Amino acid sequence: MEFLYEYGLFLAQAATLVGAILILVAGLVSVGQRNKAEQHEGHIEIRDLNEKYDQLNEQLQHVVADPEIQKLERKARKKQAKKDAKAAKKARKHQDEAPEQRKRLYVLGFEGDIKASAADNLREEITAVLNQVEDGDEVLVKVESPGGMVHSYGLAASQLQRVRDAGVPLTIAVDKVAASGGYMMACVADRIVAAPFAVIGSIGVLAQLPNFHRLLKKNDIDFELFTAGEYKRTVTMFGENTDKGREKFSEELEKTHELFKDFVSTNRPQLDIAKVATGEVWYGKQAVAEGLVDELKTSDAIVQEHLKEWDVFDVRFVLKKNWQEKMGLAAEGALESAFLKIWQRGQGRPPL
Repeated sequence: MEFLYEYGLFLAQAATLVGAILILVAGLVSVGQRNKAEQHEGHIEIRDLNEKYDQLNEQLQHVVADPEIQKLERKARKKQAKKDAKAAKKARKHQDEAPEQRKRLYVLGFEGDIKASAADNLREEITAVLNQVEDGDEVLVKVESPGGMVHSYGLAASQLQRVRDAGVPLTIAVDKVAASGGYMMACVADRIVAAPFAVIGSIGVLAQLPNFHRLLKKNDIDFELFTAGEYKRTVTMFGENTDKGREKFSEELEKTHELFKDFVSTNRPQLDIAKVATGEVWYGKQAVAEGLVDELKTSDAIVQEHLKEWDVFDVRFVLKKNWQEKMGLAAEGALESAFLKIWQRGQGRPPL
């Protein structure tokens, strides 16, 4: 009976898995069919981080603090609130005597894939912030990316350059990784901070592709490629590559690497570019020693430092999702969970 129970449970899990895969595929097909105009429909969401952390602090105090101390602090807050309200009322009557406005820190995020797809959201967020920024305000961008396509990350870096061009101090925080294209973005900043074990660098260029020419030839399959221009196509996946084509392709990679090095040198002239542009990566502490990063610190620490004297806002551009996409994301989560449980059962481990 135990065998039948286990077998039935396995079939149920397998059926669930297949269903999740079908839903996921349907969602992905729907995403692929959306037109470009729909892809950019969305809205800006702004979260007051001062309020968020005040609430967290109050929740913690409610548990750990002495009731009498809590009572005194509540009275102090009410008294301060009345005082602030009177000051605001007076300021409205005497605009010329208005109290000095607190500085603002705008916090943005960038999670990069190979195509730097998040650059579209970053563009909208930066546009929103630059329309509101005032003297003394600053921008913090949390960058997490292992790099990707040169032109895509070049555009993402150009979006960050808009902040610099507007004269707004820009800090890039790297909590996990900013390598290759990710570092191309980071080096635009006035200041780069990184966690001690964040991965930094990889100032290099990489290209690789398989070649199926011998396989096609073995099966008597001809592949024909027609071009106009000597170097319209240097290497190919299906044709026979030549030494001349490989040499030209390598030359193009070297040119791209030179452009990358020039970009980094322009933004961080203190770097010994010949030493760091080898394609190597460094952890945060090493990156500080090499001059790739200015300081060891997390994005959370920067936010925490500003909460007392500054107004801190988290700014995000959120894309609209249709029901197919929502189902696809839900199916993706269910699929991952199902795989994990099946693997754990196979390992003799109980599900989490």
